[in-house]
Amino acid sequence: MSDLEDLKARLTAEIAGAEDEAAIEAVRVAAIGKKGSVSELLKTLGKMTPDERKTRGAAINELKTEITDAISARKAALKDAAVTARLKAETVDVTLPVRPSPSQTGRVHPVSQIVDEITAIFGDMGFAIAEGPDIESDYYNFTALNFPEGHPAREMHDTFFFQPDEKGERKVLRTHTSPVQIRTMKAQEPPIRIVAPGKTYRQDSDATHSPMFHQVEGLVIDKVTHVGHLRWTLEEFCKAFFEVDSVTMRFRPSFFPFTEPSFEVDIQCDRSGPQVKFGEGNDWMEILGCGMVHPNVLKNCGLDPDVYQGFAWGMGLDRIAMLKYGMPDLRDFFAADQRWTNHYGFRPLDIPTLFAGLSA
Repeated sequence: MSDLEDLKARLTAEIAGAEDEAAIEAVRVAAIGKKGSVSELLKTLGKMTPDERKTRGAAINELKTEITDAISARKAALKDAAVTARLKAETVDVTLPVRPSPSQTGRVHPVSQIVDEITAIFGDMGFAIAEGPDIESDYYNFTALNFPEGHPAREMHDTFFFQPDEKGERKVLRTHTSPVQIRTMKAQEPPIRIVAPGKTYRQDSDATHSPMFHQVEGLVIDKVTHVGHLRWTLEEFCKAFFEVDSVTMRFRPSFFPFTEPSFEVDIQCDRSGPQVKFGEGNDWMEILGCGMVHPNVLKNCGLDPDVYQGFAWGMGLDRIAMLKYGMPDLRDFFAADQRWTNHYGFRPLDIPTLFAGLSA
């Protein structure tokens, strides 16, 4: 049996020395393949006597079984080692943070936030939101609003005019959202309660002015409205918008072509620190203009001023955003700087509501 033991020792050493699956497969073929060394021994069983088969034949079969088992075990070990090496080489670090979703990284621009806040406040008071075109006729932007001929606002240095059309009429980029009031009064029977936020355009640019800016105007028309209603509306708005318990307001006489009497409204504040604080302090800040709708404006809209009266107000959305959220330069609103938007912007799912807090 020395030849079988020598063959077993040689094959066992070859199996142990196989370093990969290809090498162990070569050993398998050389040992128990169709022409392998062990297979060749099995072919000699037919020439053996019955007694030889009982001894040598049993030894050859036992050798085949041992070599087959050893090859299988080595192949399994090499396969596991190959998988382990591959996993190590192709490791994905699952501890890396997942990219944040758009709802986490996206930001609502402060102007859009302010529009939503104002919509929430005046919507709670029963006002509707009204809109109109950015390009207006001279009639809707000036004439219907009681601007006299020769008024400075009609001059090129203040207003963006288009080239005359085929009828000789020059359209303008609206200088205020007041044309929305005219269109509403012409299209809707009183009572009317609307606020009109939107873009406006004037030839002016510095730290607190922009050629394109945002305004919101309000209008109330019915048969019993008076200045007391105007004052109450503005006080309630300021308390809700600046999120304070009380405000002190000061109405100063002023002049606007479309209101009579007209007022500029100041709100008491504290400007001693880096941010303006409302509802406290000894300073005053002008925030808006307002007044009772001029009878000529009512007539231009087909309303009888002896039957109907109302009030209107207007303010700059960008300016009140700067006051509320401490933004120092209006020009940054339109600079498209992602860093500024990330700092001053609002999370998109935080919808302003009066019960949860406008800027919560």
